[in-house]
Amino acid sequence: MNGRILFSSCLGLILLSGCSGITLPNPFSGGGGQAEAPAAATDAAEAMQTTSAIRPPAGARTAAELDTSSDAERAAALAPVATPELERTLGQVSVSLGNATEPGFWLRSSLVNERAQGRVVTSLGESLQVDLLPGEGAAQLSLSAFRSLNLPLTGLPQVTVYIR
Repeated sequence: MNGRILFSSCLGLILLSGCSGITLPNPFSGGGGQAEAPAAATDAAEAMQTTSAIRPPAGARTAAELDTSSDAERAAALAPVATPELERTLGQVSVSLGNATEPGFWLRSSLVNERAQGRVVTSLGESLQVDLLPGEGAAQLSLSAFRSLNLPLTGLPQVTVYIR
């Protein structure tokens, strides 16, 4: 049973990556011993601890099926920030779609060294509250965030990042 779930999950990610230009590492390559979990997996686990979002079902294939954020969570993320004067700008980044099976509203980038609360604003002025997660390389934005901001899933939109 677990093998089928793993296979389905891997197959779904491979299919999704073909549509969005994401390159995924081969989970079946490498040495024969136990490997340490990559930093991205650790960050993903940390993100899961503070979000109420649930992971998508194993058979999810479309963006709507993969996005498990509730209407209430989306409304809270889209709500205006009560005290924008307490925020500071971190900079602008181009974002790609992050792991579509990782729920919640988050931005993973090298702009932060530790998890924080923040906000992203598109070039059209659309604003969304997100968890800021440390990362390396290209900045990634969650599927729920992309959909809430009406951004093209295969695009590389630029956002301004704020931290509280």
